[in-house]
Amino acid sequence: MTAPTRVNLPADEPYDEQVLADPAQSVAHLLRDRVAATPGNRAFSYPDQGGWTELTWAQTGERVARIAAGLVDLGVQPEERVAIASSTRIEWVLADLAVMAAGAATTTIYPTTIAGDVAYILDDSGSVAVIAEDAAQVAKLREVRDEIPGVRSVVVVDPAGADLDDWVLSLEDLEARGSALLEREPGAVDERTDAITPDQLATIIYTSGTTGRPKGVRLLHSTWTYQAASQMSMSMLTVDDVQYLWLPLAHVFGKQLVIISVASGMTTAVDGRVDAIVENLGVVRPTFMAAAPRIFEKVYARVSLGMEAEGGLKLKLFRWASALGREKAAADEEGRELPLAKKLQMGVADKLVLSKVRERFGGRIRFFISGSAALNTDVAQWFNGAGLTILEGYGLTETSAATTVNRPYANRIGAVGWPVKGTEVKIAEDGEVLVRGPGVMQGYHNKPEATAEVLTEDGWFHSGDIGEIDDRGFVRITDRKKDLFKTSNGKYVAPSLIESTFKGMCPYVGQLLVHGESRSFVTALVTLDPEAIQPWAEANGLEGKSYEEIVASPQARDMVQSYIDELNAGLNRWEQIKRFHILGRDLSVEEGELTPSLKLRRKAVAEKFAGDIDEMYVG
Repeated sequence: MTAPTRVNLPADEPYDEQVLADPAQSVAHLLRDRVAATPGNRAFSYPDQGGWTELTWAQTGERVARIAAGLVDLGVQPEERVAIASSTRIEWVLADLAVMAAGAATTTIYPTTIAGDVAYILDDSGSVAVIAEDAAQVAKLREVRDEIPGVRSVVVVDPAGADLDDWVLSLEDLEARGSALLEREPGAVDERTDAITPDQLATIIYTSGTTGRPKGVRLLHSTWTYQAASQMSMSMLTVDDVQYLWLPLAHVFGKQLVIISVASGMTTAVDGRVDAIVENLGVVRPTFMAAAPRIFEKVYARVSLGMEAEGGLKLKLFRWASALGREKAAADEEGRELPLAKKLQMGVADKLVLSKVRERFGGRIRFFISGSAALNTDVAQWFNGAGLTILEGYGLTETSAATTVNRPYANRIGAVGWPVKGTEVKIAEDGEVLVRGPGVMQGYHNKPEATAEVLTEDGWFHSGDIGEIDDRGFVRITDRKKDLFKTSNGKYVAPSLIESTFKGMCPYVGQLLVHGESRSFVTALVTLDPEAIQPWAEANGLEGKSYEEIVASPQARDMVQSYIDELNAGLNRWEQIKRFHILGRDLSVEEGELTPSLKLRRKAVAEKFAGDIDEMYVG
């Protein structure tokens, strides 16, 4: 065990010690307490037949009980695993809560997971039932049925096109079975809930990973209830908040946000359609939303490009207001006031420009949280300056999401905040971030050796991330330990930081992969955003051209080169990108090049486009 360079424990932050000291016994108890406390309050809303349908907490509790009872009727036993293979939708939330209320544990599966990996996850987890979204997911399960003999039942949420038989039943039928059981045995679900102990398994989340087979992370009820208590002790979210939740619920961050919504009693609008985010913001009018950095980068690029297209006075006003906003954001971060003249100008800028930016997000945002990857600092400053504060946070599946997070009252751009209450963070001698606390996983399912590699006997989890802690206790993540590479000249390069910086400079970029392991210089694969590049193409003599023709054009190469030159001006000589190649398409989750949380799968991309990379080192 390496000695820490610093232990990060901000002691002067106010929080409710009693809340943190007395978490709920289980997630099921947490839900039961919430239903009893605010039965008539709106719990969830979700799109339904062109409009939005709402559920109160009492209605949520009733549906969860029916689904839980249905699972009990199917023979699901305590701590047996029930998998959910679905996109983000209200039924995912209800099913997950029901699995835990029945004393079982949820196995999460992304709907984009290929059949072979689905079979591996179901077999490795020992799942006895699967709640599948639709006919496509059922077909995937039928394809590998011989490989998953332990799966006794499949429940399909949307049965259209799915063949129902003795193996597959609809969610409606499951709820009917649950209702019948509750009529016969009214206490069937409560008895299961009463028996749950804090150290009982609640969830197995398979890390999407950037390399190799996924590992199942075992998270206990105490893990989730601690996360809920920790967040509630800081009073960052309350019963009055409205959350817009579109993140994948198979991802640890999305699941954590559901549990926090139960703990706080806030309303959550659930809709996993990424292409509906902008439309939904005006309808939901959230006070809070979490997202991956790519979402903020795309919004920033879209607004900036829209103003560029307007030109003239509107563009000048936008640039002036944005610059003032950034000054205001910097002053707020440093705890100082703007000079009076700047304050007056800021008032004008806010009225003419920045307030209109906030209206695009519904006009009620208190703050965003950004996680899963580094957020470009320029993008963060622009949002903060517009009064749309982004609080960057940090966590992993193995730490049940939140490990550190900036606070509304203590936000440092470029850092990922202080540890959440009850969690310790320290930096090892080699720069690795180590984490200890109730949020850390029990271990990897069926993988004791892999567990021992990252989890010490005294509870410290080795994150695999490189970081530092500044003089105010803010944690900063500089790169993944495995992503750092050394050129043939012996110089280390941190690719993630370079990639994040470039995304804030170039509004047309989709992805950037920096490469140079054991090479004499650094290169990059570049993709361009299909939406952002079309207006640029029309303005640069490429109207009517296909995406492939646009990105292969000399004009596109010159444009990218100009931004690469700007990037290189701020890098050390050995970090500078000497050559780049623009790919003929953007990277995607479906092609296995991005994780479902939109992280770059470096190894997969480097292997797939190895020929393009090698060509950059020829001559």
